[in-house]
Amino acid sequence: MSARRNLPRETQGVALLPSLANDVNAVTAVTVRKGSATPTLTVHKAGNQWSVAERADYPADVVKLRKLLLSLRDARIVEEKTSDPARFASIGVEDPVEPAAAGAEVTVVGPSEKHSVIVGKSVGDGNFVRRVGENRSYSVEPAITLETEPRFWIDSRLIDVPVALIQSIEVKPAAGTAFSIHRLNPADNTFRLDGVPAGRKPLDGHALAPAPTTFAGLTAEDVSPSGSIDFGQSSQAIVTLTDGNIITLTGTAIADKHWIQVKSNKDAALTAKTLGRAFEIASYRYDAIFKPVEQLLVPKEPAAVKGAPAAKGAPAPKGSSAAPSPPKKQAPATAP
Repeated sequence: MSARRNLPRETQGVALLPSLANDVNAVTAVTVRKGSATPTLTVHKAGNQWSVAERADYPADVVKLRKLLLSLRDARIVEEKTSDPARFASIGVEDPVEPAAAGAEVTVVGPSEKHSVIVGKSVGDGNFVRRVGENRSYSVEPAITLETEPRFWIDSRLIDVPVALIQSIEVKPAAGTAFSIHRLNPADNTFRLDGVPAGRKPLDGHALAPAPTTFAGLTAEDVSPSGSIDFGQSSQAIVTLTDGNIITLTGTAIADKHWIQVKSNKDAALTAKTLGRAFEIASYRYDAIFKPVEQLLVPKEPAAVKGAPAAKGAPAPKGSSAAPSPPKKQAPATAP
């Protein structure tokens, strides 16, 4: 008991990882482990590029990565909590090897040291935490924000094309009528529809213009090698910009997911980022890109229902009398 009383105690306000302050800009990798004995996420640096190993080394979201590193660096101990391993699960700082574990282990690899912390449940304005290899747990502030799935760590930005830069769009659906729209007037974003079906009328020039959000700020929800997605039955949208850049989007829907491939004839950076990859996007963005021609046409007049009564004041159908014939009078009955 005397030895236990003499163990060093960390006081309020002490940094959780004091040595990270000098290494945060020299970090080379971050791993996360949740529901597994091995890392389920690895964000690592090769040259000047951060990438997500579990997504075929696709570029990582460096803003999110820096936010995590700074939250680990700035975390300060509020108070010491349990050191009884039997109680770790109650605050989420048990070894996160089990799928049902509440916490996640994050490891930061630097040039001179490796820092590993289990980030548990939220408490107040922070979290419960436990440094790996120690039995003491703590509450810390500010909160350590941590996403554990690889798809949340990719650089989700794909294309950002405002309507003002679009010269034309050609759509070739997997099933249905192909069509294209061409800009008429740059000043007011009016377009012309080519490929109008016989007997139909297009919407006016302003209504034919793509919505401002169709190709602007398009982001990916996930990424996968192109060969893992079946694009055998696919739609295509070819977007020609005013500077001659042509962006081609090829799309397919599989179950409840919507995938696209992206390539450009002039944007080398975009091509390098998207080559050999397929991207999952939100369904409403997919539907806006590959909309059917029917949405660009004046709606059809509803067909008259056979046998329905004519509207009041409407002319009687051809071949019928204007008014119903009066009933025939019956002859009076004769006495027997």
